[in-house]
Amino acid sequence: MPICLPRTQSTVAAPSGAWVAAPCCLVPAARAAEEAVKIPPPAQDLPPAGKGLQKAIFAGGCFWGVQGVFQHVKGVQRAVSGYSGGTAPTAAYELVSRGNTGHAESVEITYDPSQVSYGTLLQIFFSVAHDPTQLNQQGPDVGTQYRSAIFATSPAQLKVAQAYVAQLDATKLFGKPIVTQLEGKPSFFPAEMYHQDYMTENPRNPYIVFNDLPKVANLKRLFPERFRSEPVLVKRRS
Repeated sequence: MPICLPRTQSTVAAPSGAWVAAPCCLVPAARAAEEAVKIPPPAQDLPPAGKGLQKAIFAGGCFWGVQGVFQHVKGVQRAVSGYSGGTAPTAAYELVSRGNTGHAESVEITYDPSQVSYGTLLQIFFSVAHDPTQLNQQGPDVGTQYRSAIFATSPAQLKVAQAYVAQLDATKLFGKPIVTQLEGKPSFFPAEMYHQDYMTENPRNPYIVFNDLPKVANLKRLFPERFRSEPVLVKRRS
């Protein structure tokens, strides 16, 4: 059984040089990232809506891994780590990590619907980005801030997500019921900058190696036509 440092003791360096609490347990889990599950695409999907970009908000445990996965998806223009479900005054890691703000670590995805559909993003979310059967937990990270949730940005998104959860539960491919929360009142507050692009900047971090890099490998394996080798980053490279 893995031994995880208390979250008040797990730290990560901020750009200022100060050390702050890290959002994820830095001790490897007993096994690598949650096993990917090959699942069918949603029977219902959203058609491309004009030429504008769209947004999707997903929460699936530590945002490092979820962001890292979607940064490698073709058609995604931007993926930002942040907090959803609570209010602006408590949208800071030191508060969210207590587990009582209502927030979940989440990722806001800006995507081009002419290149990738909302349904495809859902398929990747449920298949490789996290385990939707874990209640208030993902791997070594435990608490409501690590819950599985979809914050629909429109009634149409909510309808598609509800139908897909029902479809996947009917297949019984996961072996357990899906516990993903579906919320129709989206909120999103970007996380601190030192959390952005964390997987790309810290590929040797033990947590990333054991829990998150396998998710990207699973994306490439299960969705080769959707995989992009160069991630789309929040920070500009010099």
